[in-house]
Amino acid sequence: MSLFVAPEAARATRRDWVGLCVLAGAVMLVAVDGTVLDIALPFLSADLQPTGTELLWIIDIYSFVLAGLLVTMGTLGDRIGRRRLLLIGSVGFGLSSVVAAFAVDPAMLIAARVMQGVAGATLMPATLGLIRSMFAHPAERTLAIGVWGAMAGGGAAAGPVVGGVLLEHFWWGSVFLINVPVMIVLVVAGPFAIPESKDPAPGAFDLPSALLSIVSIVPLVYVVKEAVAHGPGVELAPIALVGLAAGVAFVRRQRRSTSPMIDLSLFAQRQFSTAVVTNLLSIFALAGVLFFGSQYLQSVLGLSPLAAGLFLIPGTAANMAASLLAAYLVRRWRPGTVLTGGLLVGALGALVLTRLGTVDGRLTFVVAFVAVGLALTLTSDLVVGSVRPERAGAASAVSETAYELGIALGVAVLGSVVMGIFRSGVDVTGLTAENAGHARETLGEAVALAGSLSGEVGDVLRASAQAAFVDGMHAAATVTAAVLVTNAVLVAWALRRRPDQVSTTKE
Repeated sequence: MSLFVAPEAARATRRDWVGLCVLAGAVMLVAVDGTVLDIALPFLSADLQPTGTELLWIIDIYSFVLAGLLVTMGTLGDRIGRRRLLLIGSVGFGLSSVVAAFAVDPAMLIAARVMQGVAGATLMPATLGLIRSMFAHPAERTLAIGVWGAMAGGGAAAGPVVGGVLLEHFWWGSVFLINVPVMIVLVVAGPFAIPESKDPAPGAFDLPSALLSIVSIVPLVYVVKEAVAHGPGVELAPIALVGLAAGVAFVRRQRRSTSPMIDLSLFAQRQFSTAVVTNLLSIFALAGVLFFGSQYLQSVLGLSPLAAGLFLIPGTAANMAASLLAAYLVRRWRPGTVLTGGLLVGALGALVLTRLGTVDGRLTFVVAFVAVGLALTLTSDLVVGSVRPERAGAASAVSETAYELGIALGVAVLGSVVMGIFRSGVDVTGLTAENAGHARETLGEAVALAGSLSGEVGDVLRASAQAAFVDGMHAAATVTAAVLVTNAVLVAWALRRRPDQVSTTKE
């Protein structure tokens, strides 16, 4: 799996495996925190009464800040020490979670979510970078990254279930307080169970590059999310241009720098660039499936948020099992072969979505989640295995940034396909202009409006909205399958040979 392996890679110690357990807890909490809030929104809205704009910022600001700071924090960890940054981030995450739980107004909650995003950006690259340094042996590292991937994927899928259980018994702030005990364990056990690792000769920290990386990523993620929520508009073009211009300036600065934040020559390696692209596209597919799949479960099948979360449990279990299974599979077959197979399985799962109604919907999520579990583990292993251990933080940040962009693009592109067909298929006959506009906004609004109308008008609206959404979902599923098949062909070509293993010794 790795381009950089010591001649006789040392086996991990018992301390390293204990440290992995501690890291896994941190990863799972960050992943849960990205999705657990969704189910708490009605309760939070009733208590804090945010405006529509404030509610959007409460939801989105975490991912904006997280995505924007990943590269900076990954590079910073290489310089000051990944364990040190992890512990600092853990304290910050715990404190910001307490602030969020006891927020008394929307502004306080938004500020807390910003703090969580900053802290979360320190955790994900640091955990993967530490795994790279703790597990030098390729087979052990793949297994360790499988555990990391299982916690990341399983945590994100488990978020709605955890939130639903908590909200059955406690107030909305409890979805944030669950972070605190695990963060305390991490801060207490981390110094003993996790060895420090960093780049011994990192060079000076490049503040202008850090700022450019933030200014390039945050506007682009914002534009993608706004285009999904409100449709594309000319007012988004200047924001997108700012992000693109900053991205170009960032790349140029990296090429000239003697100690760049990101070694752009890595992208010339087929292993590295293919892994990053595959990471993005596999998460692209999963985000799209979850976007329209969760709406289907709730607004077409009529399941409650908690029931919809429980519906996904088999898929979550399959995702975690596949992440762990990846370590075994690459012992028997080349990474490219396993990854190609996983992507083709994911494409099959997407096609099964077009047969909903004739097959059990759980099968779709199981198949899709298996594919993503394999892809996330193998691509992450390929990325960190492409660099020397002292640069693992920066490489991990690239992988994590691709992950975040994949989520945003998956919802944007596939969501646009679904909503375009949905809006053209909703029957608004007999509705006022205002109600017709509301009915075309989302499936949830159309179903809610249909419930408030009596007689045939409401029945026609509900039936047409659900049918139009399913048609859109089928089209998006077909696009997803095509993307994954194309990606599988790319992987099969780019990773057709097992990479040669070379020494970690610097030339």
